[in-house]
Amino acid sequence: MQRRYLDNAATSFPKPPEVLEGVTRYACELGASPGRGAYGEAKEAGLLFDECRGRINELIHGEDPNHVVFTLNASDALNMAIRGVVHGCDSSNTKPHVITTWMEHNSVLRPMNELVSRGDMEQTRVRCDPVTGLVDPDDIRKAIRPNTVLIAVVHGSNVTGTLQPVAEVGAIARERGVALLVDAAQTVGHVPIDVRAMGIDLLAFPGHKGLLGPLGTGALYIRPGVEKRMATSREGGTGSVSDQDTQPTFMPDRFEPGSHNAPGIVGLSQGVKWILDKGVDELWQHQRGLMRLMIERLGDGMPGLRLYGPQGVEDRVGVFSIRIDGFGDPQSLSDVLEKDFGLLTRSGIHCAPLAHKTIGTDQLGGTTRLSFGPFTTEEDVLFISDSLAHLCQGQAARVSSC
Repeated sequence: MQRRYLDNAATSFPKPPEVLEGVTRYACELGASPGRGAYGEAKEAGLLFDECRGRINELIHGEDPNHVVFTLNASDALNMAIRGVVHGCDSSNTKPHVITTWMEHNSVLRPMNELVSRGDMEQTRVRCDPVTGLVDPDDIRKAIRPNTVLIAVVHGSNVTGTLQPVAEVGAIARERGVALLVDAAQTVGHVPIDVRAMGIDLLAFPGHKGLLGPLGTGALYIRPGVEKRMATSREGGTGSVSDQDTQPTFMPDRFEPGSHNAPGIVGLSQGVKWILDKGVDELWQHQRGLMRLMIERLGDGMPGLRLYGPQGVEDRVGVFSIRIDGFGDPQSLSDVLEKDFGLLTRSGIHCAPLAHKTIGTDQLGGTTRLSFGPFTTEEDVLFISDSLAHLCQGQAARVSSC
């Protein structure tokens, strides 16, 4: 039985062959730590890092490649941004206030709750539409206070696929002088992103999802000037200004202490190059076509199936959360999809408890999630929908015979 991978929201698979080639070449031919030596291999490794920053900066339309800070993953990048802004502001007169939404991942919710529990900040969580998962930008505008220092919004939901109106939120944030942090874990590499046009100050993303790189990679883009409003969350060796025992103030070294996951970053660079060569606009149109087909097929002859989130392609990415009557536990549906059809999905709460509370699935064990990548095909979507239809019709037949 052919196994079909549908968990790209967790990590992308397969990767382009160039990614593995990049990792292997670094491990077998270079091996040096960038910035830690003046010999040829160390210099070449440094150039490969610069190349990766440049490619990411090109992809997101950033202002300066040196403002692409490498991180361990998206959670690391989000922590760096949230803690950096909160601890970097002047809180001598009042606690900093942060706004976020109910559709966020725990990578945003947990750092914020920790900072609130320590008395370091206040927060407001803006509710979202229970059907679409969309936030109303005007509700964010109304939540802004004089002491608001940060707005954090997920670009694409890892539960419902909801694509939030980030550009509208960005315009509000820029108008009020508040920094905007966007969690692009489900969109970078899939959806065209222009940080300048969208008013994004901080863009956090993993390397191993839409960018097709290895696990253990990620980045935080910091708009030039914003770094001056941020505190560092850790300090250490950088290979630069080694005669000083204080952290460098220049980018990206200010936020990059310690040796990097060099093989991973070289592989990530190849993933980003693959996307740039294919064209993110072309990849996005491919995904939109698959989404359109999926939505059409899910609405055709599938009694008892519920699709959560936007019911069209305009406000979503290729992440689909479903439930089927008769499968009380979402994991039981995942088990059947794997055993009988070779479909690899993820069930549960997906590290986003408030998103599930928003759509009403938090007390039901969550949903079963199917998520697309650049190598998902129309044939895959047809097979997926036929498999789901078979299960729905079987469940309906069992109910009618009782």
